[in-house]
Amino acid sequence: MRIRVLAAAATGALALTALAVPAAQADGGTGDTRITKVVVDGDNKAAIGTGTPKTISVSVTATDNSGILGADSFVLKGPGYGFESTGKPSCKKVNATTSTCTGSVKIDPRTDYLGNTMAGTWYVDAWIDAKDGDFVWKAKAGSFKFQRAAALTTNAAPEPVKKGKTLTVTGKLTRANWETLKYGAYSGQSVQLQYLKKGAKAYTKLKTVKTSSAGKLSTTVKATADGYYRYVFAGNSAAAAVTSGADFVDVK
Repeated sequence: MRIRVLAAAATGALALTALAVPAAQADGGTGDTRITKVVVDGDNKAAIGTGTPKTISVSVTATDNSGILGADSFVLKGPGYGFESTGKPSCKKVNATTSTCTGSVKIDPRTDYLGNTMAGTWYVDAWIDAKDGDFVWKAKAGSFKFQRAAALTTNAAPEPVKKGKTLTVTGKLTRANWETLKYGAYSGQSVQLQYLKKGAKAYTKLKTVKTSSAGKLSTTVKATADGYYRYVFAGNSAAAAVTSGADFVDVK
């Protein structure tokens, strides 16, 4: 993995970018080489926590009448002077004219000095070579969400509970702080409370609850039947979606 820019001065970030993509290689190319698809980590989302390293895969599909020869390392750039570069991609032939080239980069929050401002929308710059000497270079060929991982809990009480009585469902939403390498409260976020009746196949939405300044959740519902309660956070551009474990409540 190449060194990324952290809290460095803007001039340092620009210098690193210039090394990765010389000015002469402006967005463009020759002949009929085209990039048709870019996928990052399967769903264009990459959530990074505070401990375990994560390998992010980048797949670029390209086409040329002569076929695809190969690709240079893909460059990933984002806010906060975020910068990553994959290893040399390997290309797999789809058909006579089209190939998908895939590279990866390992990110370790414990050693890579990620800054929280780096979370958000990132872009992929890609260079693809064709067999007949044509090429395509495209800045921002694709985009993905570079997210801080999140954690969520649920607890419904009392257990067991009499039918018709009030249940209090609490929880807490936290997200990775890349600078402290700990999870911290995520305040002011809308989180959905869902319920699965025992024997049913799908959860239903009960209500939406907002997290407090401490990231805490608390609401009440009427106990109607045995079932499972859970909180679900949909995520956003900077924080990953997360679903809590389910808490089963026995209704007497």
